[in-house]
Amino acid sequence: MPESRPPLRIELEELLLVALGAVPGALLRWQWAVQLQDRNVLVNTLGAAILGLLAGLPAAPRRQLLLGIGFCGSLTTFSSWMLAAMRDLSRGEWGSAVGLIVLTLGLGLGAAALGLMLGRMWRR
Repeated sequence: MPESRPPLRIELEELLLVALGAVPGALLRWQWAVQLQDRNVLVNTLGAAILGLLAGLPAAPRRQLLLGIGFCGSLTTFSSWMLAAMRDLSRGEWGSAVGLIVLTLGLGLGAAALGLMLGRMWRR
């Protein structure tokens, strides 16, 4: 049986929600990089906290498209995080690269867990 797809109108509405969330996320990310010399750790930790909070709240696909995929998807940057680590490695700064990776993972997991806990508490 062929897989049924949502009507084009629904797909366009979903695309619009992602785009509406992505623009402010990308602008915030850009300004954060300009003002704070690209502190990936802070941006990625904030994004992890927001995604954790969204995951803890009751299911709301439109909110997830707007804030989760759109806003947080453009705010957080795995590629920039890895590039920063590779730059440190290429300069022979192994401690800095490993520290960046461990710090970002630790803070990200902690922020996501805290956000999830707060979302679940808010849901009650």
